[in-house]
Amino acid sequence: MKPGTIHGVGLGPGSQDLMSVRADRLIRGASHVAYFRKKGRTGHARSIVEGLVAFDAIELPMEYPVTTEIPFDDPRYNELLAAFYERNVARLTEIADAGRDVVVLCEGDPFFYGSFMHLYTRLQGRVPVAVVPGITGMSAAWTATGRPVTWGDDIMTVLMGTLPEATLVERIAQTDALVVMKIGRNLDKLRRALARAGREAEAWLIEYAAMPQERVVPLRDAGDSVPYFSILVIHGNGRRP
Repeated sequence: MKPGTIHGVGLGPGSQDLMSVRADRLIRGASHVAYFRKKGRTGHARSIVEGLVAFDAIELPMEYPVTTEIPFDDPRYNELLAAFYERNVARLTEIADAGRDVVVLCEGDPFFYGSFMHLYTRLQGRVPVAVVPGITGMSAAWTATGRPVTWGDDIMTVLMGTLPEATLVERIAQTDALVVMKIGRNLDKLRRALARAGREAEAWLIEYAAMPQERVVPLRDAGDSVPYFSILVIHGNGRRP
């Protein structure tokens, strides 16, 4: 029997009309749809495709065993997540071995800081795997500001708010254009790093980019907390005609 294919499908930043035609076609025609979610939640990826999944499609929610309950540098964190990915790889492989395709819903782009990458590397050599790229959340974020993010020879850096403060300061000071993701509880640290790098006044915060509740404000006006779907942008000012 010819094995099925596991499709990692990028959904883009959160709006159905920013999905690719290929992504839309695969989702509508899928007999099996898998997606990540936190226990007890619908899952953001599943919410994005509401109304597109066939009524008789078999849904395969993959519930994280841990998210922020323990620090990511705790040895248990990697142990729990590694076992989680292995279990789901076994489940997806079984379906593909039976000749059925599976669409795995991926927020943004599957190869850009996404959970699907951990499935992808483990599925290699077991069953066919295909990837459909998607618009990244950061692209939607800088577009929401109404200003180009890079010009000419600008160097752009993407950072995680989870990095140590000293690393943030160094990288922020060195780059032209900047994107910071995973802000959340790291907001105060990020603000200190921007101030130390002398770039706090240049920073914009974009909440829920490309979603109905989108909000774009200078970081100084953002308040003391930010939602999970928040991205910080500093625009480059490089060479131009």
